[in-house]
Amino acid sequence: MTKQKSEMYVIAVDMGYGHQRAAYPFTDSGKHGIINANRYQGIPPSEQKMWESGRKWYEIISRFKNVPLLGTTAFSIMDHFQKIEPFYPKRDLSEPSNQLTYYHKKIKSGLGKDLVKELNKKPLPLLSTFFVPAYFAEHHGYKGKIYCVICDADVARAWAPYYSNKSKITYLVPNRRVKARLQLYGVKENNILITGFPLPKENIGGPSQKIVKADMLDRLYHLDPRGAYRKKYAYMIDKYFGSVKNIKKPKRPLTITFAVGGAGAQRDIGVTLLKRLHKHLKQDKIRLNLVAGVRNDVYLYFENELKNCGLEGCNNVRIIYAEDKTSYFKVFNKILRRTDVLWTKPSELTFYSALGLPIIMAEPIGYQEQYNRGWLVAIGAGIDSLNPEYVDEWLFDWLDSGWLAEAAMEGFLDAPRMGTYRIENIVLHNKISEIEDTELL
Repeated sequence: MTKQKSEMYVIAVDMGYGHQRAAYPFTDSGKHGIINANRYQGIPPSEQKMWESGRKWYEIISRFKNVPLLGTTAFSIMDHFQKIEPFYPKRDLSEPSNQLTYYHKKIKSGLGKDLVKELNKKPLPLLSTFFVPAYFAEHHGYKGKIYCVICDADVARAWAPYYSNKSKITYLVPNRRVKARLQLYGVKENNILITGFPLPKENIGGPSQKIVKADMLDRLYHLDPRGAYRKKYAYMIDKYFGSVKNIKKPKRPLTITFAVGGAGAQRDIGVTLLKRLHKHLKQDKIRLNLVAGVRNDVYLYFENELKNCGLEGCNNVRIIYAEDKTSYFKVFNKILRRTDVLWTKPSELTFYSALGLPIIMAEPIGYQEQYNRGWLVAIGAGIDSLNPEYVDEWLFDWLDSGWLAEAAMEGFLDAPRMGTYRIENIVLHNKISEIEDTELL
């Protein structure tokens, strides 16, 4: 007798990359794949218009942020609605924020009602990677269990329900700080499970973690070309990866992947890398992946700058672009396997440090990214970028010292990596699989 496949509804929102990136690992378990609450077949036009307006304004202001004075002021006003209050002193923070009140009113007016009605025809566990679908599912009487995945190292009040102490939503959170924060917002402790962020299975390799261990071993030489880190910490490398003598120089050059955010902000840094590393790219000493994601305008921008820099046709520069996000995530996850350094702002990619990727951090955009940065620094897996204009000097100093190898190992050891598997156990099989107390977060 064939065993019936376990399924759930996986709901995200098409805004930036974070919420869909968190949903991507569950595509195969999701009935209908990933459902975007703000863009699905049959969505009421009024709902789609509301979502689209919010997304466009966020992207415009994010790109506008770099304009002196006016850009900073406009972004600060928008970011104020997503403010994360200081954690200490610990106190009651359950009073709903303006952002939460806005969505609460929209839900009371019918936001999400049509989708909930459709899903209630066959209730399954519902996994949402954004708070709004979880809220409207509960408000409109969804008949299945509701789970909400959190995508940052700390969260604003909007991530806890309006009536937080009455909600039955189960939260699946990436670290201990988020659990403690939700409790300050009034969420019951037994409704919060620490699982870690859901990372792509194709970069882990199942319970044995054979893929992530092999990839980590592959990049250690490039991150420590003089062997400073390997000599000092040979005992630790031996413990997790076998003999340090197995580390050989890869056939590929040192590979840096630079990823801009969903709004396309900070793309200029990628151009600076092209200019400052031009000689090394030509001499086959460095390979550079410029991630444009699904933004054709960013792709064309990078393509034009390649021509301006005289690097058109250079085998060591690749623009990563796809027409849809699922295809983009697939190719992005693939190139990460042969990436030595990930250069990005501290978005949800913060948690990809668990793959043994040292993260060079561009300037955070917004409160949540400031807290993500703090988490990365605390575990030692992320390093603030110095001036990109001098990257051809400081990058090689960092490599020679073994600092980036140390950051890679800190991420591998201290950032939770098995979130996808834990979440599937909880949602699909009702098996509580929480991070052990011994793991550092």
